[in-house]
Order: sequence, then C-alpha cells, then structure tokens
Amino acid sequence: MYQSLSDVQKKRLFGGVMAVIILLAVFLGVKSLNALKETSYIGKGVYPSNIVSVSGMGEVYTVPDVAQFSFSVIEEGKTVKEAQDKASTKINSIIDAVKKMDVEEKDIKTTGYNSYPKYEYTGGYCTNGYCPPSKQTLTGYEVTQSITVKVRKTDTAGDVLTQVGGLGAQNISGLDFVVDDMDKAKDEARAKAIADAKAKAKVLAKDLGVRLDTIVNFYESGDYQPPIMYGMGGMELKTQAMDASANRPVPQLPTGENKVVSYITITYEIK
Repeated sequence: MYQSLSDVQKKRLFGGVMAVIILLAVFLGVKSLNALKETSYIGKGVYPSNIVSVSGMGEVYTVPDVAQFSFSVIEEGKTVKEAQDKASTKINSIIDAVKKMDVEEKDIKTTGYNSYPKYEYTGGYCTNGYCPPSKQTLTGYEVTQSITVKVRKTDTAGDVLTQVGGLGAQNISGLDFVVDDMDKAKDEARAKAIADAKAKAKVLAKDLGVRLDTIVNFYESGDYQPPIMYGMGGMELKTQAMDASANRPVPQLPTGENKVVSYITITYEIK
C-alpha cells in the first residue's frame, strides 16, 4: 500500500507520523517532569516524629491608667414623654457635671435605654368560694438610661463618683481600674515568654546532644489579672456627696498594679 503512494503523499504521511511522535515525546516529557516535582514534595505534609517542646512564661506589671464605672437613671411618669423628660433632665445634669471634671465627651457612653409600661393588678382574691377575675390597670411608664464613664485622671475618680451619686444617679456599678492599651502589655508579656522558651530550648538541645531545626507548632495561653473593682451603691455615694459638701474627704481609691502573664509552648523539629 505504501508503495502505491506518490512521492507527495509519502512526504505528507511521513510528516504526520513525525508530528505525532514529537507531540507524544513532549507529552511524556511534561508528565515525567511533573512526577519528579511531586516526588520532591513527598513527606512534606507529614508531621515530624523527632520533636521537642519547651514552655516559657512572661510577666508584665502595669499601672492602671483608666478608671471606669457605670450608672443608671430611672424615672417614672404618667406618659412615656413625661418619664423621658424627667430622665433626660437628670442625665443631662449629671453629664454636664462630669464634663466639668475634665471627663471628655468621647469617654461618656450610653449603654442602654429602655421604656416600660407599669401596671397595677387588682382583684383575683377568693372570698367565700368566689374568685373574681384580676384586673390589670396601666399606671404609667418607667424610663431607664444607663451610662458608662471613663475617667482618665484616676486620682479624680473618687470625686467623680461622689458627684454622680450626689446628683441622683442609681445602680452605680463597681469602679474598675484598667489599662487602656492592654494589647501592648499582652504583646510585651508574649515577647518575654517566647524569649524564655527559646533560651530553655537551647539549653535542652545542648544537654540532649541534638540540633534544633524549624518550629512546627506554637501555642499561647494568657492569665490576665482582672481589673481592681470597687463596688459602690447610689445611696452610699449620695451620702458621701452630702459629706463632701460638709468639707469631709471623699474616699481614696488606690489603683495598685495589674499583672499580665503569657504562657507559651514552642515545638521544634530536631536533628
């Protein structure tokens, strides 16, 4: 059959066969190259078996630079508007007084505002076997507004609390002394913990006669000391405000120190 072809047809057939051979060679070459690349990654995703773990601890002591507390104003009225007006008048007088004590507006935040109807229940008591239905009567409305205050001049926190209580604030929550930029303290404690762990790892590697390789795992946990808190009620502060007006001293509120602790664990591959 090949002999019966013309010279032109033979050339075309030869060219087609060569093209197929070249394409097949290229395809096999690419497949072989990919196989070699995959072989170089074998075992890279397997967790190493020769490892050593060390733990470190870092401590940082910080002096609180912010005092914060919360309070509420609760007022009642025959209508929602009446209750709101009473609450707004009292809240505004307290906020104005706080601002005059060098507390910035950005550090005074409303954290809750609620309005509820108030009811009076009558009837429902059984007499001689007769139980009349109870009756629900709307008697008015109650408005509650809650405020959180940050005092950046911590030595004036006692004065601010006394002033707030004296102006009729209610539900005054405990005074907390905290560090405003806690992340900075945590970062410093973590850095100390890592340095502690690395120093221990070098000593351990020397004692074991091994060489530290790459870090394959890292774990951190924190033990952050809670803020110093002083619980003070509205009635107590109102009494203190009256005492202050009689030239009696306001309470001293020492800030103390907060401790920030970071615990870390580093796992090394060893050789």
